[in-house]
Amino acid sequence: MARIKDVAAHAGVSVATVSRVLNDNPSVTEETRDRVYAAMKELRYVPNAVARSLRTEATRTLGLIIGDILNPFFTELARGVEDEARQAGYTVIIGNADERAEEQDHYVRTLVEQRVDGLLICPTAEVTPLVEELVRTGRPLVFLDRTISGLDVPSVRADGATAIAELVAHLKSRGHRRIAFASGPAMLSTGRERTEAFAAAMAEAGLDLRAEYMAAGDFREGSGRAITARLLDLPEPPEVIFFGDNLMTLGGLDEIRARGLSIPGDVAVASFDDVTWFVHVDPPITAIAQPTAEMGRTAVRLLLQGVAGRSGQSVVLPAELVVRRSCERKGA
Repeated sequence: MARIKDVAAHAGVSVATVSRVLNDNPSVTEETRDRVYAAMKELRYVPNAVARSLRTEATRTLGLIIGDILNPFFTELARGVEDEARQAGYTVIIGNADERAEEQDHYVRTLVEQRVDGLLICPTAEVTPLVEELVRTGRPLVFLDRTISGLDVPSVRADGATAIAELVAHLKSRGHRRIAFASGPAMLSTGRERTEAFAAAMAEAGLDLRAEYMAAGDFREGSGRAITARLLDLPEPPEVIFFGDNLMTLGGLDEIRARGLSIPGDVAVASFDDVTWFVHVDPPITAIAQPTAEMGRTAVRLLLQGVAGRSGQSVVLPAELVVRRSCERKGA
């Protein structure tokens, strides 16, 4: 098994530098941090915190690492996790990865050092040695909302393919033909799955999937606004913009309003993810609603099976199309 000095030699840094990386010391440069993480992955280095945690007793606590605490989807997800855990007599400790692998690993290390009984992770796109080691050692672990190819970890996620097909059919029935999709990043399973489902739905509906109408963002507000600006500046802009999550939708709405355009008169809008404020804007936003709270509750039940030493199967819950007025055609 690799030791910390092996990682240091492989990365061309000192043992002290590797230690600073493992402890998230802000003095380490991004370039050095990346080299150390790459060396850890290549050597399959196991941080001592994980090894020590395997010899601990139950603490009646669970760890939850979410992608972005500013995203209402993750907030509702965390609420579902907490409600179910509390009913089962567990306390939840939450960490915000901010969609960064190093922040995710920081919370993994912290939570295993706190001796949580199991971990729920909404994984980032990057497979890190620390997460791989959790899987290899059989620590109770469930992926939530997202999956990682090559890692055999039970997961709880929503399948939006049927709802996306229903959305495209709804748009076609309203006379829309030029439909754009502002997707999430292809590095994340959710980004890939929604893009594939949209392409399949467009083909099923007999609608053209135009390359200039496809753009990948990062599930955050800024990318939604930037993609919307680019789409609206096209010689033939789309009639509808379908956003891959609620924060990108918010960014798109900001850009549309800033240009003085009307919804749906000038451009229609739909969102993957439904949030409470969508019904309070004018017009209310058509959205695909995930069973977010139920995903959180189901994930806790699945994780507690692992804590009890029983294997559990992944769970896929259906998403639902919620039709509102943001996709009606003028005069319809």
